[in-house]
Amino acid sequence: MRLLPLALLLAAPLAAQDGHPFSVHDMLAMQRISDPALSPDGTRVAFTVRTTDLAANKGRTDVWLVPLAGGEPRQLTGDPANDWNARWLDERTLVFLSTRGGSAQAWTLAVDGGEAQPLTALPLDVENLEVFPDGRRLLLSLDVWPAAKSLAESVKLDEAAAARRSSARVYDSLPFRHWDTWEDGKRSHLFVWEPGLAEPRDLVPGLDADVPTRPFGGFDEVSIAPDGRTVAFVARVAGRELAWSTNTDVFLVPADGSAPPRALTAANLGYDTGPSFSPDGRTLGWLQMPRAGYEADRQQVMLLDLASGSTRKVAPDWDRSASVIEWAPDGRTLYTSADNVGNTSLFALDVFTGAVRTLVDKGTNAGPLAAGELVLFQRDTLKSPVELFTVPAAGGEPRALTRLNAARVAAARMGDYEQFAFTGAHGDTVHGYVVKPAGFEAGRKYPVAFLIHGGPQGSFGDHFHYRWNPQAYAGAGFAAVFIDFHGSTGYGQAFTDAIRGDWGGAPLEDLLKGLDHAVATYPFLDGSRVAALGASYGGYMVNWIAGQAPERFRCLVSHDGNLDERMAYFDTEELWFPEWEHGGTPWDNPAGYGEHNPIDHVGKWKAPMLVIHGGLDFRVVDTQGMSTFTALQRRGIPSRFVHFPDENHWVLKPHNSIAWHEQVLGWITQWTAP
Repeated sequence: MRLLPLALLLAAPLAAQDGHPFSVHDMLAMQRISDPALSPDGTRVAFTVRTTDLAANKGRTDVWLVPLAGGEPRQLTGDPANDWNARWLDERTLVFLSTRGGSAQAWTLAVDGGEAQPLTALPLDVENLEVFPDGRRLLLSLDVWPAAKSLAESVKLDEAAAARRSSARVYDSLPFRHWDTWEDGKRSHLFVWEPGLAEPRDLVPGLDADVPTRPFGGFDEVSIAPDGRTVAFVARVAGRELAWSTNTDVFLVPADGSAPPRALTAANLGYDTGPSFSPDGRTLGWLQMPRAGYEADRQQVMLLDLASGSTRKVAPDWDRSASVIEWAPDGRTLYTSADNVGNTSLFALDVFTGAVRTLVDKGTNAGPLAAGELVLFQRDTLKSPVELFTVPAAGGEPRALTRLNAARVAAARMGDYEQFAFTGAHGDTVHGYVVKPAGFEAGRKYPVAFLIHGGPQGSFGDHFHYRWNPQAYAGAGFAAVFIDFHGSTGYGQAFTDAIRGDWGGAPLEDLLKGLDHAVATYPFLDGSRVAALGASYGGYMVNWIAGQAPERFRCLVSHDGNLDERMAYFDTEELWFPEWEHGGTPWDNPAGYGEHNPIDHVGKWKAPMLVIHGGLDFRVVDTQGMSTFTALQRRGIPSRFVHFPDENHWVLKPHNSIAWHEQVLGWITQWTAP
């Protein structure tokens, strides 16, 4: 397979859109590419591909391989079990995690032929894996009891917990649950495994903290020094303030366990994350949010000279939030990606001057890996799921390395899209997108699905989403419109910060002005047939809109949205979030929770509303959705409540996703009919 220029790759599917309209079934059929790993000689890329198994109602993963110079991708594993997290032991051998032996363990595979062989046989599942530079030792993360002196002792404590006759959970401090899991006292720890070692070495013995952090931390929070002697990692050690502190720190620990971990960033009380050693091992980079208690502060690139202890910022005036640090082989350039005006762009930062170059502007471009004179990265757009691409490090045209989903994209009719801008709140320029219906016909008027993103510090941009995909609405005959209101990311930190204390002010003004602008600009939008939909903060905004613009929308969809900001504070698990957004606690600043509180405007509600909630959502608890539905029913407003007892803040199980789309599209189709 020859490499295709970006322009040709994007144009090819457009010429072949003769098939069926895009739907949730097409979305689930896409192969999801992730976690590329470059071979030591820089010639081949191993990566993970997730497919959807509808019969099992879950995803399954396999390891694939593709030459960096271009060629046909090749599936390496096909066992019914899951295979993922592939890393290179040498130019010809991969080590990866697999459940094919009944538990998650490390296996090896010769990429040029042969059967996979088990490498570890630990009594606990391995959660993450990385290879030391010597190609012998492995860095693993395992879920253990911190007080346990061995893995065997940890297993015994598991057995004792399972044998308890009582189901009571007892807590003396927060947090007692997080995201979708109840606190059980176990922690993820880092271990060094090597052949001949009786038991893997715990690098953080006794630490009452997760390494990597939970619920979303992975080995992007861990870095091994080039000489293999030290490991940098991220941990949150906040004591009893854990539930209301964002403070995480970068630590350094000897790989032989000869000394305890040493905190490098204790002076900063905000987030520190993403450590990355320079190629010569003399410098450690990481990402830092300077403001404590704020999870959406600008992530600044920091460098520490390990010999002198001096630190400095790279590109301190660059008004974007870096997502990762990837060093060029010569140590003079850092690659990163960042939200950028409705896109996620790929950037190169000069380590010494701080100069910033844009390598790839449009679309969603993430996970850069230095590959000699090239940068390997993952790219998706509103019309294509993730594929692997390369771009010259010096700048140039991106080229596709994989096209695993090209046939699926070509078989489904999708809507063309474009970005627009208008004058929003405070006279600021605000951006949005419009997606035409699949099979668009000039001269026709189409109902509008008005999508509102969550966060609120987030973005609805040029991105192929697996839960809120605008093409699912385009395929159902809707035009989709979405606005990056004040508070969105990618427009400078001041724009992101502006939503604090103003949840229902400028963002609502932006949304309504943006919708009016789109209707006036695009004659195919039927402004009298608009449905507003949102999740998380978007669900809150839908509940707020219900009382502030009760007659503007034909119907509403509120997914996992707060009805009462006061009570939501006492229900949620990450207290730093409402304390930052609303200016303190509800008892210290009650006005901050009452100024834009949907529950105080229920008496003005009129629009029919579909309410959806997950029973495992511990961030926005399901009683908020139940209360919303109760209010609608008591007021006699047409309404429906859909509850997923086995889903968290997101809807992840394939058949639940299908049911979700059927309910949502059925609801908005019913209420926006001519």
